[in-house]
Amino acid sequence: MNISQIQNGLRNKEFSATEIVHQYLDTIVKTDSDVHAFLEAYHEDAIESAKNVDEYLASGGEQLPMTGVPIAIKDNMLINGKKTTCASKILENYTATYDAGVIKKLKNQKAIFLGKTNLDEFAMGSSTEFSAYGPTKNPHDLERVPGGSSGGSAASVAANMSPASLGSDTGGSIRQPAHCCGVVGFKPTYGAVSRAGIIALASSLDQVGPFANTVEDAEIVFKAIAGKDPYDNTSANKLSPAVEGLNPASLRIGIPKEYFIEGIEPEVAKAIQSTIDFYRSLGAQIKEVSLPHSKYALSAYYLIQPAEASSNLARFDGIRYSPVPGVEREGLNLGELYRQNKGKGFGPETTRRILLGTYALSSGYYDAYYKKAIEAEEYITDDFNKVFEEVDVLLTPTAPTRAFKIGEKLDDPLQMYLSDIFTIPVNLAGLPAISIPVRQLTELPIGFQLIGKKWHDLSLLQTAQLYER
Repeated sequence: MNISQIQNGLRNKEFSATEIVHQYLDTIVKTDSDVHAFLEAYHEDAIESAKNVDEYLASGGEQLPMTGVPIAIKDNMLINGKKTTCASKILENYTATYDAGVIKKLKNQKAIFLGKTNLDEFAMGSSTEFSAYGPTKNPHDLERVPGGSSGGSAASVAANMSPASLGSDTGGSIRQPAHCCGVVGFKPTYGAVSRAGIIALASSLDQVGPFANTVEDAEIVFKAIAGKDPYDNTSANKLSPAVEGLNPASLRIGIPKEYFIEGIEPEVAKAIQSTIDFYRSLGAQIKEVSLPHSKYALSAYYLIQPAEASSNLARFDGIRYSPVPGVEREGLNLGELYRQNKGKGFGPETTRRILLGTYALSSGYYDAYYKKAIEAEEYITDDFNKVFEEVDVLLTPTAPTRAFKIGEKLDDPLQMYLSDIFTIPVNLAGLPAISIPVRQLTELPIGFQLIGKKWHDLSLLQTAQLYER
């Protein structure tokens, strides 16, 4: 069921929140041994929360949009009293002591947390193969990846283990797994949702957003978590209202020519063309546009993101938050102790990016690399600003290929990084974007991406619903 159906059923007393939660928990027990979407399922706590919701509603409590709705949470978001590992050995035994901003908002609406989902370690990856606790598998084909880094969150929705979930998106980590798993994934405008209590990867790029089976459900979750948070100075209440009674004939859709490049799978190209033809059939104006500096996005991102990760992850020494298992501490001085813990606590991809970032920020290389990447980011943002004077939204592929086989790209980091080539520019510019499944043309899912103007998240969702309906 989607969120609206759950809400209507609770309102009409067709079933209880407890019954709904039992249904999802039963599915997790039956399915997750194959998929491994969850790092931890909250069986007892979820049932207890559902019983509290039923008592609350029976006593006449107000039913808000997320009241009684089960939801899964990516394991880089703090829930007070629960483990938050970021899929890393360095945080294997860390228990959160407070709630993230988005968790507070969901608790205020009495949403029910089903558990924590798997991810690439510290959200660094495009396949959820870099989890210290084993890879998540794509529910459509267990030999393939679910995308990443929010692969567990996407797979939990695709496998009907949760009606919705939260992920984080730094360079495509919501949209690319949504594409791979055939679900909706929405990355809001940077600042539209609080990052407080999210274990930071790249602070200027990270954004929390929902996965769901429908655009309507994604919008419900987004509205529940959006808004200013006093603990996140980058968050704001700046969302523009959606256009009332959107007329498709007045819609101007831009097709960036730089996004239709060699290397796109023929099946993906065909699916995206069918989507363009659909909007054209509604009367929308389709216009080819250019984002000339987008060719620098991947290079700029893989300097900015590792540099910020190097700084953010410096606090994780393997000692303060939870001792790394298997490290002998006797007879080590402080420097050796840190090296031992970090060396055994971080996985290969996390280590690779920390080293890249530290190098880019080091004396003599800052101007040559990091500073130029920031300048490229500004050019990319200017490109989007200019294009949005001509069109309302942009339509692109979400990723150049469908979900690839597990292990296929592990030995080739560049090929792995290219999975996010169409999503990264959006994060550099701080824009909202959504991946929506194309009507099934092949056995494996394919998503298309809509990119909107900054703070026009609701209009973007409205445009996405035109296709879904």
